[in-house]
Amino acid sequence: MGQALYRKHRPKALNEVVGQEHITKTLSQALKQGRISHAYLLTGPRGVGKTSIARILAHEINGLPYDDDSVHIDIIEIDAASNRRIDEIRELREKVYVAPAQAKYKVYIIDEVHMLTREAFNALLKTLEEPPEHAVFILATTDAHKLPETIISRTQRYSFKPVDKDAVADHLADIAKQEKINISPEALELLAEHGEGSFRDSISMLDQVSGQGSAVELADVQRQLGLPPAEAIDQLLESLASGSQASMLMQALGQLYDQGYPPAAIAKQLGQTLRSQLAAGDLKLERQPALALLSRLINVPSSPEPASLLEIILLSGLPAEAPPPAPQPGSKKLEEEPAAKTEPKPTPKAKKNETAIKSKSNLPLNEDLWPQVLTALKQKHNTLYGVARMAQPRLVEGSLRLTFAFAFHQKRFNEANNRQLLLDTITDLTGQTINIDCVVDSSAEATPSDKPAAKKPAAISAISNIFGGGELLES
Repeated sequence: MGQALYRKHRPKALNEVVGQEHITKTLSQALKQGRISHAYLLTGPRGVGKTSIARILAHEINGLPYDDDSVHIDIIEIDAASNRRIDEIRELREKVYVAPAQAKYKVYIIDEVHMLTREAFNALLKTLEEPPEHAVFILATTDAHKLPETIISRTQRYSFKPVDKDAVADHLADIAKQEKINISPEALELLAEHGEGSFRDSISMLDQVSGQGSAVELADVQRQLGLPPAEAIDQLLESLASGSQASMLMQALGQLYDQGYPPAAIAKQLGQTLRSQLAAGDLKLERQPALALLSRLINVPSSPEPASLLEIILLSGLPAEAPPPAPQPGSKKLEEEPAAKTEPKPTPKAKKNETAIKSKSNLPLNEDLWPQVLTALKQKHNTLYGVARMAQPRLVEGSLRLTFAFAFHQKRFNEANNRQLLLDTITDLTGQTINIDCVVDSSAEATPSDKPAAKKPAAISAISNIFGGGELLES
């Protein structure tokens, strides 16, 4: 079994550590002068070299050679996540006073030290207050704010920083050259960016994509990481910038879903693209809408319904759409629905349907109910509101029919929990119940039903669907 690249290329000396020169230079100078502290605290994000420097420092303090397989009886590593109880620290306190077997110093490396219990911290504090001359502690943590101040004050603290993206890309290029991995500079830059300042994560991803056996290009890395293509992200932003119809925006989003890209990945790529455009002064959107969109996209990955939240965010970025043009004489729609479009009064069938609904559920027959339903959903179930507003409602055979332009909206609304939430909302408003039927019609308008539209002629308004904005009943 081959060795993982991040282990194979782990630094073996302080001068081999990349991106933390402010720390390695200080430690190297102190070692040359023979200034050894009894306790060091290494803090910073994961994958930036804390554990590597802790091991190198432990060996250099004792003048011992170091490689990744080095094991020495007087260098003890403790994982605080697994040994966090007071019993383990009490055992450490008992053994720390025993002189080192071979080396000059007995060095304890405690990784993820913030995981210790309060009792364990108190026991460790007593050891740090009066350590034996031969003992050195190296504490490492990603969450320094969780450490008691009494512990921090008794250590020399070194704060690590995320490694610069260019430095990571250059280091990846060196590793790729040594390992004879054929990979493009653009692909390396994406790996460095996706690693978010972590050497370990970036090198692990390089190891992963190198297994395909051929030259690694940008598109290969995007597929491996599950990242949407840049062209698709640009298309979404272009749709927002140009004020395209909601149907076009949702179609582009639906295509990304169909290709297997999760909403969290789409939101992350949108956010990264916006940040890059902001930094380069090349925004496709106006500055304030872009900043508002960027701040909202951050919430998508942590949302319990990321797909719905992403759709709401993107649709909210579109301006109100103008109503569709009126059908011309002789068009198919006019020929199919002449009575519904020309009669000034409700047709007999419409009256029959309305009577059936009223006798069954006593729902108020006015145009205010559906907007009231949307308002109630927005206040209590904002994610469901984002889906409901994409429906075109009407009354059909004693039921409320919700017509969606896209199958993924209909599917989400057909989920038992969402359907029940709508039923409960209508019941709360009216005191009655009603049957709900969700259907898909690709020819239906994809305009949110609560967006302002042009005022209808008085005759048509009189026979408009009681829920506001839906299709008229056919005769």
